[in-house]
Amino acid sequence: MLALSYVALRFLHFGALMLIFGNALYSTWFAPSSLHRLMTRRFQRQQKVAAVVTLVSAIMMFALQGGQMGDGWGDVVRPDIWRSVLGTQFGSIWLWQMILALVMTGVAWLAPQKGARVLLLAMGQFILLAGVGHAAMNTGMMGGLQRANHAMHLLCAASWLGGLLPLLFCMHHVKGRWQTAAIYTMMRFSRAGHYAVAGVILTGVINALFILGWNAPWQTEYGQLLLFKCALVVMMVAIALANRYFLVPRFRPDAGREQQIFIRMTQAEVVLGVIVLAAVSVFATWEPF
Repeated sequence: MLALSYVALRFLHFGALMLIFGNALYSTWFAPSSLHRLMTRRFQRQQKVAAVVTLVSAIMMFALQGGQMGDGWGDVVRPDIWRSVLGTQFGSIWLWQMILALVMTGVAWLAPQKGARVLLLAMGQFILLAGVGHAAMNTGMMGGLQRANHAMHLLCAASWLGGLLPLLFCMHHVKGRWQTAAIYTMMRFSRAGHYAVAGVILTGVINALFILGWNAPWQTEYGQLLLFKCALVVMMVAIALANRYFLVPRFRPDAGREQQIFIRMTQAEVVLGVIVLAAVSVFATWEPF
């Protein structure tokens, strides 16, 4: 039950952080000033709630790590166990994770219009996440390269998956007053999305090589769940390519059938992304061999 709770918190933490990153990236970098204000108001409550989820889940994951190091649930709330956790590599990194989550929550609630600050704080947390788990299994130069690659993997994934809900928001504003701004924003996301998707695939392959080597144990539960995750990512890539190169060229000025299919396909991509995140939250806590 302790391990399952940790997996659930990991899922919530990563999901909320990706949501924050995607919303902030879209409104700060991709959207023109007119649409930026609209998107900031639209996602303001979502950003506040997601920031609280990120903070609470980070704190609870730290406490649960103490229970996993100790003798179970009784050690989850013991301050002396917390001090022991802080003495580990995980604890030293996770302390900063909690600090950045706290600062980000304060910014999201007190200065929600400061999207660039939220974006940088979320980016910092993703970089810190590359220092724990399987990405920290190597030391020296190889360890540094592995963590840098994993940080890039997380940022590319957050740019892709985190940007899907803002993409749907723009799709609902391709008519009327916001049409030009919405189309411009989606075009910028589409260009950046190519690099994000390619980055996810490339860094994901490198991650697998760092962790498993060339002789991957596909017969193990870890290997099979990794293959399942890869199959889902392939489906997401296929949807993204179909949207961009089959549906978008067929868009008409009035909201037609192609636009509606695009929205449904993107919603399916979001669902697949959530399942991928759930799968990663599980096998990231397993031994790879």
